[in-house]
Amino acid sequence: MALRIGVPKETATDERRVATVPDVVEKLVKLGFSVAVESGAGDAADCGDDTYRAAGAEIVEGAAQLWSASDIVFKVLAPTAEEVGLMHEGQTLISFIWPAQNPELMQQLAERKVTVLAIDSLPRQLSRAQKMDALTSQAGVAGYRAVVEAANGFGRFFNGQITAAGKVPPAKVFIAGAGVAGLAAIGTAAGLGAIVRANDTRAEVADQVVSLGGEFVGVDYEEEGSGGGGYAKVMSEGFQKAQREMYAKQAKEVDIIITTALIPGKPAPKLITADMVKSMKPGSVIVDMAAERGGNCELTEPGKAVVKHGVTIVGYTDLNSRMAKQSSTLYATNLFRLAEELCKTKDGVIDVNMEDDAIRGLTVVKEGAITWPPPPLNLPTPPAKPAAAAPAAKKGHGHGGDSAPASAKSTAITFGIAAVAFWFIGANAPAEFLSHFTVFVLACFVGYMVVWNVTPALHTPLMSVTNAISSIIAIGALVQIAPHLVAGDAERPELWIQGMAWVGIALTAINMFGGFAVTRRMLEMFRK
Repeated sequence: MALRIGVPKETATDERRVATVPDVVEKLVKLGFSVAVESGAGDAADCGDDTYRAAGAEIVEGAAQLWSASDIVFKVLAPTAEEVGLMHEGQTLISFIWPAQNPELMQQLAERKVTVLAIDSLPRQLSRAQKMDALTSQAGVAGYRAVVEAANGFGRFFNGQITAAGKVPPAKVFIAGAGVAGLAAIGTAAGLGAIVRANDTRAEVADQVVSLGGEFVGVDYEEEGSGGGGYAKVMSEGFQKAQREMYAKQAKEVDIIITTALIPGKPAPKLITADMVKSMKPGSVIVDMAAERGGNCELTEPGKAVVKHGVTIVGYTDLNSRMAKQSSTLYATNLFRLAEELCKTKDGVIDVNMEDDAIRGLTVVKEGAITWPPPPLNLPTPPAKPAAAAPAAKKGHGHGGDSAPASAKSTAITFGIAAVAFWFIGANAPAEFLSHFTVFVLACFVGYMVVWNVTPALHTPLMSVTNAISSIIAIGALVQIAPHLVAGDAERPELWIQGMAWVGIALTAINMFGGFAVTRRMLEMFRK
C-alpha cells in the first residue's frame, strides 16, 4: 500500500521555508506516494494551497490532523516537543535534526518508536550522496544572501565607476572561509564588481577561489586544515595566532567582511575581535554567517543587525528564509532525491536499507532505537604517493665504471632506428613522396604539440584548435582533388587518393560544424 507524505507548516519564528514545493509534489506522486500539505505551509515561500492542489496534493487543515494521517513527514527544521507529541509509532521523519546538539530530542523521538532520517547527517564523502546534500544547497543560498545583506548595509557601489560626478572606488570584500557558502559569496561579490579576497584553512580551495574571481590570502604558517565531511578542523594555536594577524591586517584594508567558519559540534570560532572591528573604516560591514552558533565576531548579536564603532554587524540567523522560494525549491529537490533512494521500486513504499552507506548515515533513529552515530565509512584507500626517485648514481672512475641509465639507452636505440628508417626512405623514395612525407611528419609533430599543450579545463579553446586542424586537413584534401576539378582527366589522381580526399573532406566538415555547435552551446552557459 502506497504511503502518505505529510508536509506540515514550520512553526519556528521567522522560518519561511517549506519542505516541498508544487513542482516536486508532482514527482513524488509519480513515485507512487500520496502527498498531504498543511494549509498555509507554503504561503511564505510563494507556494499557495491552490498550487499544491493543482500538483496533486491534498490540503489538510491543522497540524494535528496532518501528523496523525501521515506515514512519512517532510520537515525543514527539527520538530518541537509539541510536534514530537503528535507523532505515532511506525512513522518516518525526514528533516534537519542535528543529533549531536540535540540529545534530548533524540531520546524523545526514540520513545515515540519512530524512524528518523537526519538530512544533516548525510555522509557527504560519498559522491552519489551529493544530490541529497541539503547542507550544500542551503549553504549556497546563504552565501549569496550574505552578499545581498552586505550590499544593503554598505554605503556605496560594489563596482568601481568613473563618472562626471566623480570617481567611485570598488569595494574590497574579505571572506573568511571558502566552503560552499564562502564560494557562493565570492562568486556573487565578484559578479557585482568588488575586489574579493578570501582565506581558508584548507589549501586545496585556493584554486576554487581564484576561479571565481577572488584572491586567495594565505597564512604564513604551514599546517593542513582539511577535516572530515567537507568541514575544516580545529587548527593549532600557532596557526591561529598567524591567522589572527592576517585578519587584523585585512580588517584595516577592506570594506566588507563575511565570515562563514563553523566546526561541527563546536561553537563558532572567534575570528574577528573587537579591536579588529574598531580598526575598520567607518561605514564598513561585517556579515557573520555563523551567528546561529555564537558568531565568528566577538560583537555579533545573533538575529540582529547592529552598529558598533561605526561598523554594521549583521548577525541574521535566517538568511535562507530571506530567500524562501529558492531555498525551499532546492531543499525539496534534495528530499525528492532521497525519496528516490528509499523507494527504488516506485510503488510508494520506502525501504530504509541499513546496508546502504548513505541511508545508514542518515538514519539516526530506527523504529525507536537510536542508531547514531553511524559506523565509520569503508571508503577506498587513496592511492599512495609515488616514492621519490633515487638519485642517479655517478659514473665511476677507473676500470669499467657505472653504465648509463636504461632509459637513456632505449632513447638512443629508438632515435638510431628512426634515423636509419628515414635514411632508407630518403634514399629510395621518389622526390614527390619525400616532400609529402616531410610535411606529414611535421604536421603530426606540430598538431600534437598544439593540442596537448592546451589546458584540459579550456574546452572551448581546444575545440577551436581541433577546428583549425580540421581546416588544414580539408585544405590538404582539396589540394589532392583540385587538379582533377580544374584540368579534367589530364591530371586525375589515382582513384584511392581521390576517394580518401573526399572522405577526409566529409569527416572534417562534420567535425568543424559540430565543434562550432558545441562551442556555441558552452558559451551560452556563461551568458546572463
